[in-house]
Amino acid sequence: MTAADLSRVDVPLAVLIAHMAAGLLAEDRHQYDPDDMRFAQLPCPHPELCATDADYPGFDAWITHQQTLNAARRTR
Repeated sequence: MTAADLSRVDVPLAVLIAHMAAGLLAEDRHQYDPDDMRFAQLPCPHPELCATDADYPGFDAWITHQQTLNAARRTR
């Protein structure tokens, strides 16, 4: 890497912050879904169509086991 290469990378902190902020805002706009609230409310008018624990026997025990394994990994 030459001094010319470094001069293109070396920018004032304020410029770096402005570029990072612009990037974060662009990412927020990209992830924004105007229909998200409507999608989240879909099951509310029809609770009889929502899944229950009876639909997935043993799932609670499996999740508990996975959480125990994850906790053990974090303490290694």
